[in-house]
Amino acid sequence: MAQADRTPQPGASLSPPRVFKLVLLGSGSVGKSSLALRYVKNDFKSILPTVGCAFFTKVVHMESASLKFEIWDTAGQEKYHSVCHLYFRGANAALLVYDITSKDSFLRARHWLKDLESEFLPGEVVVMLVGNKTDLSEAREVTFEEGKEFAESKKLLFMEASAKLNHQVTEIFDAVAQELLQREERVDPTQRGDPRLTLNQAPHPGRQAKCCAR
Repeated sequence: MAQADRTPQPGASLSPPRVFKLVLLGSGSVGKSSLALRYVKNDFKSILPTVGCAFFTKVVHMESASLKFEIWDTAGQEKYHSVCHLYFRGANAALLVYDITSKDSFLRARHWLKDLESEFLPGEVVVMLVGNKTDLSEAREVTFEEGKEFAESKKLLFMEASAKLNHQVTEIFDAVAQELLQREERVDPTQRGDPRLTLNQAPHPGRQAKCCAR
């Protein structure tokens, strides 16, 4: 298990961090484990394919509150696909990752989203579409506009990133954390003290999906 903490920001809440489960979904070799490792330990190295599921935790101190991510990195190989839905249970957020140099991984991300949608009600989890490996832009097969358009059509958050260059990795998780906290603020106030809050509220009417990268 890998653990890391970010230095609290001035004025950050000293109350126990709220716990949120985040799952990483996507085909094999798109860089899910690399994103998690870069975020949690600020490290990048060649990683063997995940077998089953890997687990990381990280405490994040935002301006308004602290939260703890329980990050479940699921295997992307087809032989594990049938059991990956077991890791969806209790999830508050998901990163749907594809490789910008692989059109197939982008198309398969759509299928992963369908799997996720079959387990949850609309708006029940925060979903971020992530185009990884921008360091290989010369081999790009999926344009930024394609990713953005798909994300907006499904009301997903969206960013491109590079785990190798540590480009926008922290920003991805921060955006998800911020969205989780904002959704929590819209639920019944009597539930706010529950660190394992189930976010079953649909997005605020008229709220647009975010585009966080250029």
